[in-house]
Amino acid sequence: MNNQSSSNDNKTDKDKAIDDWLPITSSRNAKWWYSAFHNVTAMVGAGVLSLPYAMSHLGWGPGIVVLVLSWIITLYTLWQMVEMHEMVPGKRFDRYHELGQHAFGDKLGLWIVVPQQLVVEVGVNIVYMVTGGKSLKKFHDVVCPDCKSIKLTYFIMIFASVHFVLSQLPNFNSISGVSLAAAVMSLSYSTIAWATPLHKGKQEHVDYSNPASTTTGAVFNFFNALGDVAFAYAGHNVVLEIQATIPSTPEEPSKKPMWKGVVVAYIIVAICYFPVALIGYWAFGNAVDDNILITLEKPRWLIAMANMFVVVHVIGSYQIYAMPVFDMIETVLVKKLHFPPGLTLRLIARSVYVALTMFIGITFPFFGGLLGFFGGFAFAPTTYFLPCIMWLAIYKPRRFSASWIINWICIVLGVLLMVLSPIGGLRSIILQASSYRFFS
Repeated sequence: MNNQSSSNDNKTDKDKAIDDWLPITSSRNAKWWYSAFHNVTAMVGAGVLSLPYAMSHLGWGPGIVVLVLSWIITLYTLWQMVEMHEMVPGKRFDRYHELGQHAFGDKLGLWIVVPQQLVVEVGVNIVYMVTGGKSLKKFHDVVCPDCKSIKLTYFIMIFASVHFVLSQLPNFNSISGVSLAAAVMSLSYSTIAWATPLHKGKQEHVDYSNPASTTTGAVFNFFNALGDVAFAYAGHNVVLEIQATIPSTPEEPSKKPMWKGVVVAYIIVAICYFPVALIGYWAFGNAVDDNILITLEKPRWLIAMANMFVVVHVIGSYQIYAMPVFDMIETVLVKKLHFPPGLTLRLIARSVYVALTMFIGITFPFFGGLLGFFGGFAFAPTTYFLPCIMWLAIYKPRRFSASWIINWICIVLGVLLMVLSPIGGLRSIILQASSYRFFS
């Protein structure tokens, strides 16, 4: 790692050449709308499909409060990260951990940020392997109900095969086409996910009481649902990396176009999340599945289409989350282990990563519980309160000033979320695992 204080002038030509080769810092000519659809692709993930299910465990009042609060808090922490990207004149924090090192010191910053960021990004990639495979399987089963049933394992492999090719794209700007397609798809399937139940109307005998039979179950499911919501707001882990692709000068800092993109992205997020969560729950009550597209049986062609949209979107989203991981792997291989940068290194390193996420996805495909567990464990810190802690550490706002109070509220809520939701997630994994056969 370069010393934080060194400006670009102190870098050797070799370092500059490596920076020009690494995926995050290689191209800096993105426009503000790149930031918009990269953020939509990163944010509006498959998590949106589990929101009606989360609502069924939270109930109307708490559910709406949690959704709205999450939207506000994460927009606020995202704004902080966009602001902090260039708070040191002449220096850009292109990666989440570089900002962490600036806030907490070189060693501690790495230890605080990198493990959490890796858990989030690798976790999302594994969950998306499963989601991609499941949506392909659902598509196959809907289009051809009389065909021989094919194992989920094979669908996950089919989905992974796309990534062996796409993961070779060098940097963020080169995946902007994939990302744009993914952002359009997320809007499309979110719309199907709320328009179809709206058209069908409220089901007969719809029940809004808590689906759990025991109080303990209800409490644990509530915690798990909090994790599902946290998972739905996980774009922060790639925000600085997306901002790094935008050009910046002292007169025109990158935070202006970046923030414009973020606001557009967040409006789209609201358009996707709130109708799906509220209408899905309104129509099906506590009978809704952990993926609303499973609950919607008919019309068949529409459900098949929606599942295909999910596949295309998850392909783009996987790449957005994998890019910072590729950047970390390649940085270590080139700077620490002194491998020569080039195509061979990239081909081997990235293919091994894709194969690893595929293998773990095939081994543990219990989707809902994993979401709750990862959601609380790693998403809550990086999304809800780590930016606030960095803000307090760097800007040191006056005690009891507005900024100080707001940040502490976010930290307290985020810590609660981090502690409570993995408990629910772990319990539902244990319940599902008791009836589960490996590689089935």
